[in-house]
Amino acid sequence: MWSDNETIVDYLNFGVVADACAKLLQQSRGMPISVGISGGWGAGKTSLVRMVESRLRDSSMPDQNTYVVVTFNPWLYQDFEGARSALLQLVGDEVLRLAASNEKLFSKAKRLLKRINLLRLAQLGGEAAVTLYTGVPVGSIGKAIAKAGGFFGFGNGADDEDGDKDDDAKGKEDKGDSLLKPAEPISLPNEIQAFRNALEELLEELKVTLVVFVDDLDRCLPKTAISTLESIRLLLFLKRSAFVIAADNEFIRGAVRVHFEGAQISSDVATNYFDKLIQVPLHVPRLGTNEAKAYLALLLMERAHADGYIDEPQFTHAVKAIPARLQASWRGDAITTEFLQSLINTGDARMVALMGLAEGLAPLLTRSKAVNANPRLMKRFLNIVYLRSALAEPQGITLDIPSLAKWHLVERCDETLANALSTLVTSASDGRIDALRAAELLAADPGKPLPEPFTDDAFTREWLQLHPALGETDLRPLLHLSRDTATRDFGADNMSPEGRALRDALVSASNSNVPLTQAITAAGAIQSEMAMVRAWQLKASKRTWRAGEDVVPLIEPCKVFSQLGAKAAALLSEAPLADIGPGIIPQLYTQTWARPVLEKWELATSVNKTTKAAIQRAKKVPN
Repeated sequence: MWSDNETIVDYLNFGVVADACAKLLQQSRGMPISVGISGGWGAGKTSLVRMVESRLRDSSMPDQNTYVVVTFNPWLYQDFEGARSALLQLVGDEVLRLAASNEKLFSKAKRLLKRINLLRLAQLGGEAAVTLYTGVPVGSIGKAIAKAGGFFGFGNGADDEDGDKDDDAKGKEDKGDSLLKPAEPISLPNEIQAFRNALEELLEELKVTLVVFVDDLDRCLPKTAISTLESIRLLLFLKRSAFVIAADNEFIRGAVRVHFEGAQISSDVATNYFDKLIQVPLHVPRLGTNEAKAYLALLLMERAHADGYIDEPQFTHAVKAIPARLQASWRGDAITTEFLQSLINTGDARMVALMGLAEGLAPLLTRSKAVNANPRLMKRFLNIVYLRSALAEPQGITLDIPSLAKWHLVERCDETLANALSTLVTSASDGRIDALRAAELLAADPGKPLPEPFTDDAFTREWLQLHPALGETDLRPLLHLSRDTATRDFGADNMSPEGRALRDALVSASNSNVPLTQAITAAGAIQSEMAMVRAWQLKASKRTWRAGEDVVPLIEPCKVFSQLGAKAAALLSEAPLADIGPGIIPQLYTQTWARPVLEKWELATSVNKTTKAAIQRAKKVPN
């Protein structure tokens, strides 16, 4: 199975974009910069961010500039702690860690944390806010804050070099709550500026560029998203700082509208709000059919490598070769079947089938609105396919990955068609759908309409042509494995084991033989009729109406059980008259039940002259 975690392994040719983003951050040379990476859910924003992070770490130069990356995920703090407080604390903790080896810088870092604590307290409201803004302790919380404020040196707008006095010294000043002197009121703007100055100074002395990655912002509720963006303003545009914000632009616009609900702001205002925070907008590249094909092929190769079907050198080569091919795709170097097969052992039928699957799925998953070439959704698609494959073996079901993928594709992208086909699957029909078989034969010819229940559109025709064909397949196992999407009922199965065995024997028979006659006798008249009807239906797509073996499934059961003649005649009478050849006439005319049908053919204008002549010759042959 493929996890939904981010990765720095580049399957989507994002490396080029990651290189460009990392270079922008490096070229800022300590000047503040903010980059916004935009893309929908599952488009690969986090993976792109991880690739940028990897490149920055590799470019660090100790004693000159070290890139320190802090990843902040506001979604994790939602409903537990304010995103603004959490971000400030995360930055403060990281600076404290960086300064731990230098006593002087460590002392400054601790004072920075105190300022962060003050700013966090200012957000609490109530007694805390009144105390901080007026300097008068209000309530028990206010008194505690006033005492802490004196201890930490808050309220003077500047760093308190003696801010680390021990508790005993402070205890002498404050004999108890009743003697607590009113604190000096703080100036919040001064404290914010003092915090920014202190952080900027520390980063300079540490020779560090702090890069804050804000991820999963578009998973947050609007209130949390806006709170995070507001907190970013406290840290934004400081020297030796950079922000990389990964979010869906459409979500941010929606969050801004919710935040300013009632203000009737326009879409332009909502866009400008985000644009003021972002200097460099960067969009996750959209995937086309070529990229989707490459991604699917690499995922399938990764799984095959894990299962031992391709070795490490072969897989490593593919991981390098496919993105390299994508980089040159602008010249017309597409991810073709030939290219994919050059990366595998073409003698391995399984791998050839998997590469063919990537080739066939890519355009459908790209154009489908349900998937739209979204990397996360494509990965989930394959996860479901392989999960069903794992569930198949313990239940005695043998199905290959391409068959499972083809069925799940129609489930995922055209649920109406999937449900319609499911209702046609019954035990009586042995799980095969005549309409599906006919549609697969017609799909390649746009001039021929598709039968019900198929709609004549590009997706349906391409799906029908996707390998393998399912018209000859018993779909009951596929539907049984897809019970996670719908309840499946195939009706009663009235065929006995002997009846099923006879059905299969009739399908494969090309002439009369003793084992076939014995199988008919063992099945009995009722089961033989069901087997005859089903075998006749199953061979419909392969019947030429010109060879004697075409009518064996009708003739042989009637030899043993003459009462089946009426049913056999009814099936024979549905023949396409223009296709009937003379080759089937001699065998049919020996059967009493078939002669009335042949006499009608002789009079029909649609039957060709050679066939009519064969009927006339058969009449002259003595019985």
